Amino acid sequence: MNARTEPDPAGADAVARPPLVRELLLVTGLFLVYKLGRQLAAGHTGEAFRDAHRVWDLERAVRLPGEGTVQSLLLHGDTVAHLANLYYATVHFPATAAFLVWLYLRRPAHYVWARRVLAAVTAAALVLHLAFPLAPPRMLAATGLVDTGRVYGPSVYGPPATDTLSNQFAAMPSLHFGWALMVGVGLIAATRARWRWLWLLHPLVTLLVIVGTANHYWLDAVAATALLGLALAVVHRPRRTLTTAGRAQRKPVPARAQDMTLAGAGR
Repeated sequence: MNARTEPDPAGADAVARPPLVRELLLVTGLFLVYKLGRQLAAGHTGEAFRDAHRVWDLERAVRLPGEGTVQSLLLHGDTVAHLANLYYATVHFPATAAFLVWLYLRRPAHYVWARRVLAAVTAAALVLHLAFPLAPPRMLAATGLVDTGRVYGPSVYGPPATDTLSNQFAAMPSLHFGWALMVGVGLIAATRARWRWLWLLHPLVTLLVIVGTANHYWLDAVAATALLGLALAVVHRPRRTLTTAGRAQRKPVPARAQDMTLAGAGR
């Protein structure tokens, strides 16, 4: 018996990874542009508070649930509020970076797709930040909400007048939620496990955290969802390859069986 197996010729369809150095430079450049763009959108204090009143009034007009309903769940104990602040401060960038690294290593075609979608969403968000500066609900007295980061810690923001590291008037759209939603959608698209839909817990928890900590309005998440939907419609998802479909579908072809088939065909 000949135990040799021949490789499945369909393996040629697997997508090669983009050059690592180029991707590191590209992602770093996109991050620097994102930070610079947020700084350019800073400084519109009066306009940001006027827009905040408009957003708050619009949410009440369309009868969205009050952000205070979510925050009241966090204020039952100091520990819960502290954990929510910690999630807001530490999960956003590391989770997105880990998502991109895993796709790069395991699903190269989906990595390129996800990177393009995230870049498109971020660029569109920066345009909105420039055109529509918005003070978060924690700054708006009319909301009656608590700045949980300042009260319970940890806080990623300093006083707006002296905070030179971030633009606190870039609330809409919420990139915290937009990126988290893309992580969930991307992992669902790139995997085939039955439990893959549980990845949607990440954007769900993120939504509750950004609203409960009074860093964002409901409509900030709605705007981020709309931008992501447009980006997903424009940037087409890759077709399934052996890498994305999983190796379980590949079946080794016995070399002896192939030889017998070829011999029979030659008669």
